This record gives sequence, C-alpha cells and structure tokens, in this order.
Amino acid sequence: MPAATAHTAHLPPPSDEIAPTTRDRIVETAARFFQEIGYQKTTVADIARTLKMSPANVYRFFESKKAINEAVVERLTGEIEAMIAAIADTPNLDAPERLTRIVTALHEDCRRRFEAHPRVHEMVEAAMSESWGVCQAHVDRIGAVFARVVTDGVREGAFSVADPQNAAACLQAGITRYCHPMLVGRQPDTIEPPLPVMIAFLLSALRSGGC
Repeated sequence: MPAATAHTAHLPPPSDEIAPTTRDRIVETAARFFQEIGYQKTTVADIARTLKMSPANVYRFFESKKAINEAVVERLTGEIEAMIAAIADTPNLDAPERLTRIVTALHEDCRRRFEAHPRVHEMVEAAMSESWGVCQAHVDRIGAVFARVVTDGVREGAFSVADPQNAAACLQAGITRYCHPMLVGRQPDTIEPPLPVMIAFLLSALRSGGC
C-alpha cells in the first residue's frame, strides 16, 4: 500500500454523489498519461497534479496505481467488447460474415490504438503481469461472443463443428497474433500469413468440422 494511504485512513469514503465523476476523471487522466508517456513513468502524483488534487485524494478512490491501471484497462476492453458485440448482433449477416468482420475489427482496432499511442503496450504488459484477472475476464468475454456466433453458424448450417465452445476457443487462439497489442506492435506491417488468409483458413476449418 502506498505511503500516502496512511495519511488518508481517517478520511470518510467518497460519497455516491461525487465518486463516479471523480473516478472517471482519474481514469481518463491516467489513460492519457499511460498512452503519452507510458505506464512506468506515470506516477499517482502526476495524475493528482493534473487534476489539481492531492495524491491522498486519488487514493480515496484507488488504493494504488495498479488499481488505476485496472480501471483503465477495463474501460479499454469494454470498448472493444462492445464493438464486437455490435457486429455479432448485426441483422441479415450470416455467421461466417460476422466472424470475418469481428476478427478484422479486432485487428484494425488493435493497430489503430498502437499507431496512435505506441506506449499503450506498457499498460497492457502491466495488466498482464499485475492484474491477470482483468485480462482473463476480457479474454473470456471475447470468447463468449465467438462461441455465440459459431453456435449460430452451426444452427444455420454454415459450420459443422460438434462443439461450438471448443471451436470458438480454437478460433480465438488462431487470431492471437493479429489482435494482441504487444505482438501487433512489434511487426504491424509484416504479419504472416496475412489476416485474410488466416480468416479463410479458420472458416474452412469451421465448415469442415476440423475444430
């Protein structure tokens, strides 16, 4: 626990009225710092100074920088999950087309975020090493969307897999190279095989029951 928390133990917890707004401001400011100068170089004091508050006040809402990072990552992953859920719910598209659009969107979103903020991988690395539960929950929610669409494909007759959950897990593993911020960031323009080739391969496996 940071030393600053020792000086805030006597403070009352934030009220329900102000907590959401203040928490959002802290998360927004932290996200900007993590993206612009990196997670490692950002301090709670930096965040507090920008918000014109004391570090002690920040610690009323988050017990540590790790907790702030978890909130930033949860916001980021929530945006990604909402994006692919919307594609999965698109009417009048068959399951293969929805999967193609989901995988392509995940890859393009990852590339855009890295190109705009190359230091974002530090935040992801920190979450993976310090807060794996947050990352695992995101992976599970993405997997649930894949499983839903694969199940739809089986019902439509487009896919022939016996176990949609297992097939979705195979699909998710197959696209990791294209959707992981650290991997995409290292070689953004030289991914092999090209994404359309990988998508065609995975759809072929789903159609043949190969998963």
